[in-house]
Amino acid sequence: QYLLRDTLDQSVYRSVQGYTDNVMNIALPSTYNFISKVVDEMAEMYRLAGVLLKTVHLGGDEVPKGVWEKSPAIAQLMQQEKIATYDDLWYHYIGKANLLLKAKNLQMAGWEEIAMRKVSTADGKSTYIANPDFVNENFQVYVWNNVWGGGNEDLSYRLANAGYNVVLSAVTNYYFDLAYNQNANEPGLYWGGYVDTDKAFYFSPFDYYKTATEDGNGNTLNPNIFKDKIRLTDKGKQHIVGIQSQLWSEKISGAEAMEYMLLPKLLGYAERAWAAEPAWSMETDSVKSWSHYLKDWNQFANLLGQRELPRLQYYAGGFKFRVPPAGVVVTNGKLKANVQFPGLTIKYTTDGSEPTLQSKTYTGELQQHSEIKLKVFVGDSGGKTVCIERP
Repeated sequence: QYLLRDTLDQSVYRSVQGYTDNVMNIALPSTYNFISKVVDEMAEMYRLAGVLLKTVHLGGDEVPKGVWEKSPAIAQLMQQEKIATYDDLWYHYIGKANLLLKAKNLQMAGWEEIAMRKVSTADGKSTYIANPDFVNENFQVYVWNNVWGGGNEDLSYRLANAGYNVVLSAVTNYYFDLAYNQNANEPGLYWGGYVDTDKAFYFSPFDYYKTATEDGNGNTLNPNIFKDKIRLTDKGKQHIVGIQSQLWSEKISGAEAMEYMLLPKLLGYAERAWAAEPAWSMETDSVKSWSHYLKDWNQFANLLGQRELPRLQYYAGGFKFRVPPAGVVVTNGKLKANVQFPGLTIKYTTDGSEPTLQSKTYTGELQQHSEIKLKVFVGDSGGKTVCIERP
């Protein structure tokens, strides 16, 4: 009744996660029975909670090359429905899944692939366009792929301009399983760049090229990569329906590790998602825009350091948030330190011991010793120790 694979399928493929058997066979009626059953169960859970289920995200991404190519059931489907290529199977499935959801008065949602169509270019290569077949179907499309330098920086805007409802889910700013920075001691992935609290805060939904600062390696980004990219139109702006942050948990070892990766990034995201569009985002003069941004960031950073992070120590039982380490420079034998968020306390030692709350408090520049260890504290929560040794 709920069989998801063709038992005679000899197709060979491997997903980006390394799986060789994780794709449903879309030629089987039982596959759609399964989807319908899961959706009905979800709707019932919502009903029992007193909430109406309106939208279902069916995923729809990362179908690897080779899928279905040796499936007898797929071969029969392609012959019956006159489906020319394996790529076209994708649009057949999306159409059927959409009809299934519409019959239940539900909106279709998924990753960007549900709104894209593969086409051939004049030079014999292939590219993806906004699929005209579904543009009037009220899909809600979650677009993650804006990797700087990856070629799809403008994908969100292209789909919104075409008429698709887009939820900006940008990897460059809102994949919270990415490491905070390049430091080898920071946990997290780095394939899409690095994400700290400021990146979640300064994301500009209607012109995210404007606030792009770093490439995927953490280096200064060359703004010329956006020169020929599509801009968001007034029509497209009406189809930007939200932003979403993500934390993929396959590399997260437990609750404390999750809280470390989430907080305080999540607070920067909440500010951008719920606050009005800031002046620096709308200002066309770059100098004025930067001035507006510094003012807003200063206010936000102070709120984090002096109010929100201390509160997270005890709110809802307390969270194991990341306490940012001290920033340190040494010039002419003098050590100067700073904190990311005003209000945090730096403790230090010069005898090789680990700084504690009872250690000396940093209040100004220090004469360089053979070794100085510094640690930032929020209440009794300490960050990673920074060790500075004399050359």
